[in-house]
Amino acid sequence: MKRKPVRALFFDVGGTLLRPHPSVGVIYASVASRHGIMTSADEMECAFRQSWTALKHPGLTVSRKEWWRELVFHTLGQENQACFEELFKTFAGRNAWQVFPDVEKTLREARARDLHVGVISNWDERLRPLLTDIGLVHHFDSITISCEVGAEKPDGLMFHAALQSAGVAAAEAVHIGDNDNEDVRGAEAVGMRAILLDRDGSATGALRDLRNLWAELV
Repeated sequence: MKRKPVRALFFDVGGTLLRPHPSVGVIYASVASRHGIMTSADEMECAFRQSWTALKHPGLTVSRKEWWRELVFHTLGQENQACFEELFKTFAGRNAWQVFPDVEKTLREARARDLHVGVISNWDERLRPLLTDIGLVHHFDSITISCEVGAEKPDGLMFHAALQSAGVAAAEAVHIGDNDNEDVRGAEAVGMRAILLDRDGSATGALRDLRNLWAELV
C-alpha cells in the first residue's frame, strides 16, 4: 500500500534535539560542590545513570518536579534540598544544554517544505521556557509535553494529543526520537511512522544524523 504524503514531523527533545552540556556528571558535581558535597563528574554520571534505571517506571516520572527531587537525592546519596533546587533551576536554562549541530537546519528545511513541525516530549514545566531560552521555540507549530497531557510516551495519549494539535491523521505524521520504546513503538502503536535516531551509532539501521532525514522520508 502506498504511503500517504507526510504532512507533519514531530521530534523528541532530549537526545534528539539537544543534550546536557558539558554533561550531567559535570553539572551535578559542580553544583554539589557548592553545597558541601565533594564528588567527581564521573561518579555523578555513574550515580545518575544508576538512579535513572532504578527510579524510571511507567506513569508520570520526568513530568513531575517531585520525581526529579527523588532522582537527585538518590544520585547524591543524601537529601539536600538546596542542592536539588539549584540543579532543577540550572537545567531549566540554556547554559546546561547544547543543541545538536544538525538541528536548526533540519527544522528550517521542514518549515520550508510546508510541513507541520512539532515536539512530542516527556518533560516537565521547564520545557517551554527552555525552548524559548535556547532559541528553538520559533521553529515549532505545536509543542506536546507530558506534564500538560498527563501521560508520558509511549502512552498513546501523547501522540493523539500531538496529532490533534497538528490537525493531521496518524498516517500523515512521522515522529523522530532516540528511544526505541518511547518514541518508535509508542508512535507506531497509534499508526504513525517512526524513525529511531541513534547518534552514537550502536543501533543497527537507525538514523545517525538528522541531515539524512529526508532520504528516510522518500
